[in-house]
Formats: sequence, C-alpha cells, structure tokens
Amino acid sequence: MGPCGQITRYFRRTWPGVLLWQVHVTKPILSYPTPLEQDVRGIKTVEEKRDHVSGIVYRKRIAVCNNVLPSILRKLTVMDVDDVFLEEESWLDLKQKTMNIKSRCLTWTQFATLQEVSVFKESPANPNWTEFFQKGSVTVTGVGRLNRLFELFAQSFFSKGVQKSVQVMETILEQKFGHPCS
Repeated sequence: MGPCGQITRYFRRTWPGVLLWQVHVTKPILSYPTPLEQDVRGIKTVEEKRDHVSGIVYRKRIAVCNNVLPSILRKLTVMDVDDVFLEEESWLDLKQKTMNIKSRCLTWTQFATLQEVSVFKESPANPNWTEFFQKGSVTVTGVGRLNRLFELFAQSFFSKGVQKSVQVMETILEQKFGHPCS
C-alpha cells in the first residue's frame, strides 16, 4: 500500500524558553503509564550516544503498547497478542535546531512493515515557532486476503494517532510550562 498519511503542523504558539523540537527528547516530560497515552504502557531507552564532533544526540527507545487491533483482526492467532513493541530512533541536532524521529513496529515484522517519520525544526519564518512534519506508511503482505483490511485499519489508526499526538504534545507543554504566548 505504501504511504498512509502525513501531516504538517506549525506550532505558532510559543512557550518562553521552550523549543518544541528539544522538549520531545531532551526532557523527560512524560512518564508511563499515563492517562494521556493510555495504550502506551512503558518506554525504555536502550541506547543513547552523543557525537562529540557534530553534537548530535542519538537515542533508541522501545515502547510497550497495548494491542489496539479490533477483535475481527485478532482472530488470526499471530495477531492476538497483548504486547506490541515499537522502536523509536531519534537524532537531535542542537546546532541545526532539528530533531528527526523514525519509528517502526517490531511485533509483526513477518507480516507487515509499519513506519513513521517525524521532523521537528525551527521555523524559518519565526525562530519561536516549531515546524512539525509527520508521515507514515504501512505494507501488509503476510495475511493473505486480509492484507487490504489490515492496511485500511492502519491508515485510519495512523490518521487519528497523528492528531492525538499533537494534542498530547500541546497538553503536556501547557501542563509543564503554562499557557503559551500567542
């Protein structure tokens, strides 16, 4: 199937002294489990390193999530698992004021490829704004005639998830740093 959605968002509201592209990775702003992300049960950093020449901070994290597949799709025994594992890799470049995130599902790799790419960067229009771009793709190949059904579910889930992640980010920032300046 390929691309299943994308979003470009400009966070034009600012929080004094807070750059959104830094907050996501540099500050532990959320501990799990949390009511804001009910399907994420935990996240563990498994690798972290800094390139002392470029200053880029690399992190690899593994998230344990609830299986959100509808019961009709969980009728396949291999899909009926409680834990879904996601891998997130991030590269924070403090010099360029950007952060790139690549995520993928580790649980069903023999049946599907689910990927998401996010970019946070300082807006060229205003250094107090953060531009946020996210896109995802899914390809299902290992479940026969149900491939298309799984892909449709993934498209819908991604679209809703992108909007929810933006809302969660704004809620966290408001809780942590107060209301933004307009």
